[in-house]
Amino acid sequence: MLARVRRMIWRDLEAGAPEIALLGRERLDRARIAFLGTLRKDGSPRISPVEPRLTRGHLVFGVMTRSLKTSDLLRNPVCVLHSAISDPDGAEGELRLYGHAVRVQDQIREGCRDAWWANGPRESAEVFSLDIEEATFVSWDIECGSSSI
Repeated sequence: MLARVRRMIWRDLEAGAPEIALLGRERLDRARIAFLGTLRKDGSPRISPVEPRLTRGHLVFGVMTRSLKTSDLLRNPVCVLHSAISDPDGAEGELRLYGHAVRVQDQIREGCRDAWWANGPRESAEVFSLDIEEATFVSWDIECGSSSI
């Protein structure tokens, strides 16, 4: 399955590609960790774990203010979010979201009261929403040797 549009927040993905959004939500809720791919200053890729949350129609994630991840996103917001995989056969499926990270407004940031960044000093974390340009959910059928995209 694949959804490609100009840019959308999670709420728009739910409306435009509900099957991908449902499978993606289940995947993120189950794993609670995803991998964020960013671009380093020299253009090479960096991958880092994040804890994505869904709040007020946005998919958000926090990063430590002084981390290299934050530097990457502030310099170039292009990124990819990939659900964590624990099954070598891929039966659980993979969510891949391509887009841009955008700093969130306070009401969205504060919508995640149980997030790791909610209880610390505000300046210790940056919180971003993912503006989605492409969403893919891949599930593998190892017995048949095929995948669905």
